[in-house]
Amino acid sequence: MDAEIDPDSVYDLVDRDDVRVVDIRDPTSFAREHIPGSENVPFGRLPQRVEELSGATRIVTVCPHGKASVQAARLIASFEGCTDARVESMAGGLEAWRERYELVSVDGEADVAGESEPPF
Repeated sequence: MDAEIDPDSVYDLVDRDDVRVVDIRDPTSFAREHIPGSENVPFGRLPQRVEELSGATRIVTVCPHGKASVQAARLIASFEGCTDARVESMAGGLEAWRERYELVSVDGEADVAGESEPPF
């Protein structure tokens, strides 16, 4: 893992389509709300699915509070197919993102920052 990254920097990367954001929560929580453009790879399935991230140049992992995503980033960074990628964990998790930006649901509807329910 390279480092932690703040939500503002992740927002800029997402806006430029210059990152793969990996949300490690369960599929139900992801469907309810997530960062626009992120993909769901539940933490428990990460070892089996990490190969899907091969060839990425930049990966940011996210979770509710920014704790489990550190472990996920370490796992991804240790995978042979991601050794050339910059792998980071988003500091503060979705809680920190929600304070500044909108989250979307699987059906594409945006939740206004601060008005959505916590994912757990």
